[in-house]
Amino acid sequence: MATAQPRSSSENNLNCSLCLLYKGNLCGAVLDKSAARASSHAVSPGFEITKHTIAARQMIHHPREFSEYVLFLCLGQAVSSIGLADGRRQILSILLPGDIVLWTALFESSSGRIVEAIQDTTYRKVKRSQFHAMLFAHPDLFAMFQESCSHEKTQTDQIMLSLGRRTASERIARLILDLWERLNERRSEVGQTIEFHLRLRHIADATGLTPVHVSKVLRTFRQAGVLDIHKRALTIFDQKVLRQTAGP
Repeated sequence: MATAQPRSSSENNLNCSLCLLYKGNLCGAVLDKSAARASSHAVSPGFEITKHTIAARQMIHHPREFSEYVLFLCLGQAVSSIGLADGRRQILSILLPGDIVLWTALFESSSGRIVEAIQDTTYRKVKRSQFHAMLFAHPDLFAMFQESCSHEKTQTDQIMLSLGRRTASERIARLILDLWERLNERRSEVGQTIEFHLRLRHIADATGLTPVHVSKVLRTFRQAGVLDIHKRALTIFDQKVLRQTAGP
């Protein structure tokens, strides 16, 4: 079965509108293009946002790192996880452009989480105190922030349900479907095929399975004509079956 090739990152036309910095006209990428345009969310004097780029497989945040910054992912993908001393870990979230890298950073200086880039990644940093001030100064942005917090809680609840009750096929189907939907939400066009940078170990650590078990389930999906992963591209051929497998 032929697999469509994904568009490159520059061709994906990723939509920044899900990012709170973008919504507040505080993102440097927006300000550079619209410095002369009047904004309802004016940048306060001293408001600083720095831009950083990190290579794939490098650590964005260390679990024992103390930080006064809130990070926003701009390009690329990353995973946030907690781990055991022997190297085993549980991936708690797959981070996409527009996501806040660490929600706990909004309230405390240390998270206990590891954040690793799974492809070349760009993110922006803003001081926690300045971000809080921005939210308090603009009720509409605070409402958007509350909505994002609610969505994060829902995602956490789904992880707990998957690890506790869902079968291996259900866990993997839900993970893939959720990632496919979130990536398409960030693009100007919805497509069957997306760039897919997760390796077997990432899927295993996100679903509480072994890489061998993950490989077996993906092979079953491929043989049934449901989906295919080839050369960093994920194509969903039968969305209906995948949704039925993922469950409610």
